[in-house]
Amino acid sequence: MLVYENKDKAIKAYALDLAHWQDFTDLFGERGACGGCWCMSWRMRKAEFDAQKGEQNKQAMLQLVKNGEPIGVLMYVDGQPVGWCAAAPRDKYVRLERSRVFKRIDDLPVWSISCFFIDKSYRRQGLSLALIQAAVQFCKLQVASMIEAYPEVPYNANVPGAFLWTGIPSVFEKAGFVETVRRSKWKKMMRYQIK
Repeated sequence: MLVYENKDKAIKAYALDLAHWQDFTDLFGERGACGGCWCMSWRMRKAEFDAQKGEQNKQAMLQLVKNGEPIGVLMYVDGQPVGWCAAAPRDKYVRLERSRVFKRIDDLPVWSISCFFIDKSYRRQGLSLALIQAAVQFCKLQVASMIEAYPEVPYNANVPGAFLWTGIPSVFEKAGFVETVRRSKWKKMMRYQIK
């Protein structure tokens, strides 16, 4: 399902489904994006995640795709898969639900934009904003009314992109997110109200 397209149609984003699974695995590569994660880090307890890093996490993600669960969006530039943004109902993220820094601020049924992965050769080119916009559109199509994000404040201008896997506040601000609460020097909780 196409969820986003920019004006010149060079950038498109699709909901992750079986039709796009091979592109997802190509983007994530042998290491599963980062250390065998396969975008499963938030979805299970730390011990469980650590025990199944790599192929088991990949298979767990594939099962979610086969089940038709909303997982996130895969971004393409000129037909090439270059970026990923995870977005799902907050209650699907076990570690997020157990976090002290990101504990719930109310009982609203929020969706979460939990992480990003952009191909190394496409980083620092402004694609994070397009990925956020695509994720917001994806959440709208899923009839979400509130979206949360958990960006990290960069400790300096040369932070490796892989360390900013939850995004940075300034890009979320450009996308219309506002800070709700801050329980950490480096981490923010932000929200976007869908109208």
